[in-house]
Amino acid sequence: MNVKATLSPDDLARACADAMWKEDDASSGLGMEILNVKPGEATLAMTIQPQMVNGQRIAHGGFIFTLADSAFAFACNSRNERAVAAHCQISFIRPAKLGDRLIAVAREISRNGRSGIYDVRVTAGDEVIAEFRGHSRTVVGTWLPESESKQQ
Repeated sequence: MNVKATLSPDDLARACADAMWKEDDASSGLGMEILNVKPGEATLAMTIQPQMVNGQRIAHGGFIFTLADSAFAFACNSRNERAVAAHCQISFIRPAKLGDRLIAVAREISRNGRSGIYDVRVTAGDEVIAEFRGHSRTVVGTWLPESESKQQ
């Protein structure tokens, strides 16, 4: 039985995110949480902790990038096809501060063959912190076995 035929697209996206999350020590280790996932979309959150600020006493850009990259990853892996980043870039708009709860919303812009393009906006409240664009490439494998049913 084909897992894509037995699950709704939203349920498939959530099941893929759950399977991926079990293996994602980086995102969980930084205290990220998945707020929402749908086909080609994902929303993750992370609060800036003391170990995430730099010498300027603002959030180190690498942590902001990591949050955006994780949201991108969950969005491009939402259809039970394994995908990896081929290229990513980020523009920092405003600094994030200690204690800020950052929200990263990833949306699919284009998907053609094995390639995809995703935009991620990172915000703290109403303030845009960063804009990220990721290019994905599907690789061999799936997150869920083809025989998985809706009951699992």
